[in-house]
Amino acid sequence: MVRTPLFKGPDTNINLHVLSAGASEIDRMLRFRDWLRATDADRDYYARVKRDLAQPTWRHVQHYADAKTAVIQEITEGADAID
Repeated sequence: MVRTPLFKGPDTNINLHVLSAGASEIDRMLRFRDWLRATDADRDYYARVKRDLAQPTWRHVQHYADAKTAVIQEITEGADAID
């Protein structure tokens, strides 16, 4: 997985990924988003993992992002296997 710069919102609770135009990571992220929109079971699984990971206080937002890596890879591999 490629690391992308991750910024916190100044006055809203968001995490913003910033990518260069044409970066290959864009297609991967959009494919993941589209898969979750179309696949209830994986969307619910990902939401459950994110809710669980949101409970602890993370020293750095990147630690939270790193903790999601395995489930993102699992869902992506499942989606790729179907195509």
